[in-house]
Amino acid sequence: MKCAIITGGSRGIGRAICIKLAEEKNYHILINYTSNETAAKETLAKVEELGSTGEILKFDVGNAEETQKVLSEWQDNNPKAIVEVIVNNAGITRDGLFMWMPSEDWNSVINTSLNGFYNVTNFFIQKLLRNKYGRIINMVSVSGVKGTAGQTNYSAAKGALVGVTKALAQEVAKRNITVNAVAPGFIKTDMTQDFNEDELKAMIPANRFGEAEEVADLVAFLASKKSSYITGEIININGGIYS
Repeated sequence: MKCAIITGGSRGIGRAICIKLAEEKNYHILINYTSNETAAKETLAKVEELGSTGEILKFDVGNAEETQKVLSEWQDNNPKAIVEVIVNNAGITRDGLFMWMPSEDWNSVINTSLNGFYNVTNFFIQKLLRNKYGRIINMVSVSGVKGTAGQTNYSAAKGALVGVTKALAQEVAKRNITVNAVAPGFIKTDMTQDFNEDELKAMIPANRFGEAEEVADLVAFLASKKSSYITGEIININGGIYS
């Protein structure tokens, strides 16, 4: 059984990625979520509607012990399963000006995005290397590439993932494992629902917010065999806002 794991897969871009990979029917879809079980079940139902298979894994990617425990139990229960695709999508925002930012807001954002990447990817990396095949896709952000005022913590977390992507890509390329990052701009999701779209789209050359499905199309390409000579790349998908 070949599998793809999507962290933060219950809603938004994560859900769109689960659905897109399910459409292609190459993988059993592992949908990770932390708190919204209803949303995770809805995503699984959509995956199954498409004739694909999947399951839900509840753990907080930022909690090393919990991640290790849940993934180890899953692996023990599915000894023949091989995870080929890892999409590190889980992330949170705690926006605010740096001068007033409590350490808790700094640490929680970095822990989820950056340590979450380590906890999940490190669990699978030796298996990918033995298998001599893999696709690791890190969801970053325009904030991690150019920096965004009011998001020093999020920009730091995503900027660190940019560095990780470039470094790890060089370590594992010989084993047919690619590591790339996707950097969305303003995409219509729960995370951006409070933004003033009319005001912000004036800044975007494409004059609109992106759709989660458009990001999912790019991720699905990077998760496929078609992208085998692309690695260590940060691909912006933002309607030209940062070009």
